Amino acid sequence: MSRIGKLPINIPAGVTITVNTDNTVIVKGPNGELSHKVDRDIKVEIKDNQVLVQRPTEQKRHRAMHGLYRSLINNMVTGVTKGFTIRQELVGVGYKAEAKGQVLELSLGYSHDIHFLLPKEVKVEAKTEKRSNPVITLTSADKQLIGQVAAKIRSLRKPEPYKGKGIRFVGEQIRKKAGKSASA
Repeated sequence: MSRIGKLPINIPAGVTITVNTDNTVIVKGPNGELSHKVDRDIKVEIKDNQVLVQRPTEQKRHRAMHGLYRSLINNMVTGVTKGFTIRQELVGVGYKAEAKGQVLELSLGYSHDIHFLLPKEVKVEAKTEKRSNPVITLTSADKQLIGQVAAKIRSLRKPEPYKGKGIRFVGEQIRKKAGKSASA
């Protein structure tokens, strides 16, 4: 039995979960509504204010999906109640970030500014304080979507290993390499 898959998911107050006939799980809460289609072999039940995920056999495929779908449903419940937040900082001279609605304007040392359009489910806030690096804060109820957007923003200027300049997650440690050493 999967250690994660067999754990029940408690449904907090203010959250409703429904399972359709085509095995689509819909989670509604204060932060919005999320849905995900579950494989037809995996059974999702709602009993006593808890969600239970069960698998039919011990096949490798069923064992793999058991814990996966339990984690995905748990992330949906967490997302519609608390939400998810990712913070990224821009390290480099002259690097700037500015949020204008759903468009994030980035100045990353290229010959042009980058205008990054965000999905409507993701909210963005850019803050620049004196004597510190600009910080981008992404907030959403969908963990997969916010992670994908954060990875795309990071890929615009990955942290380089010599000076550490680039876009990194707040608190992330970059392994630095030694530069050229003078020949003796």
